[in-house]
Amino acid sequence: MIVGVIGLGLIGGSMALDLKRRGFADMVLGVEKDPVNAAAAKTIGLVDDVVPFEDCVRRSDVVVISIPVGAAVKLLPQVLDIFGECEGEKVVIDVCSTKSQIVRSVHYHPLRRRFVATHPMAGTEYSGPWAAMPNLFDGRACIFANTEDSDPKAVKTVEELYGVLNMRPLYMNADNHDVHTAYVSHISHVTSFALALTVLDKEQDEKHIFDLASGGFSSTVRLAKSSADMWVPILTQNRDNVLHVIDTYLEKMNAFRDAIADYDEEKIESLIHDANRIKKIIR
Repeated sequence: MIVGVIGLGLIGGSMALDLKRRGFADMVLGVEKDPVNAAAAKTIGLVDDVVPFEDCVRRSDVVVISIPVGAAVKLLPQVLDIFGECEGEKVVIDVCSTKSQIVRSVHYHPLRRRFVATHPMAGTEYSGPWAAMPNLFDGRACIFANTEDSDPKAVKTVEELYGVLNMRPLYMNADNHDVHTAYVSHISHVTSFALALTVLDKEQDEKHIFDLASGGFSSTVRLAKSSADMWVPILTQNRDNVLHVIDTYLEKMNAFRDAIADYDEEKIESLIHDANRIKKIIR
């Protein structure tokens, strides 16, 4: 089994590492446009070799597209085009955080069934090959989107791949996926970016704010370290869902603001108690 990973950052690099280490792949080929990242990925052993894009696709049995979703939407049809020139039942997956646009991009492609849309729900705020780590995916969920449009053998292969990574499969429609991730992932990043900007503005005048920052602040704002290259296309592609969640979030923020402005302790308490219900879901 030869696995090709296009994009050797946190997700792609971590997948490459564990797929080889755990025996799913006999060889892992990488594609990385940044020469510094390419050299680092090979030096630290994420892949066996870094090769040109077309060479990787032709030689690999499974191709993993692990680049920002804006670029992935353009690249996926090219991968399937090359599949059409090759023998064997090759499979391509993406690991992007939005699914609707990427599945639409190849809906009418003659080799659409060789593509399995996935989203491993794992990651950190760091990027680049140096961020890759073993065991990143253990115990996490992986979304499979629109599997009815994929060949069952291709789906089975990808299920085995994520099984090796110790991930739990969940199956859903691509549009539903984008709604859910807007609530559980995308809004978290937007609020973290906004909080970081708020504190940075204040820090210009108040030099001791970060000296006072505790673990609570650090955990809340850590997502603000995330890469703009990754998050700009996610937020624009999932625009409508993200805007709806932001509007809802602003309503809740305004409810807190009004209660605080009115010295309404009962309302503040009620809002906090309502929020505490999250304990039943997240432990």
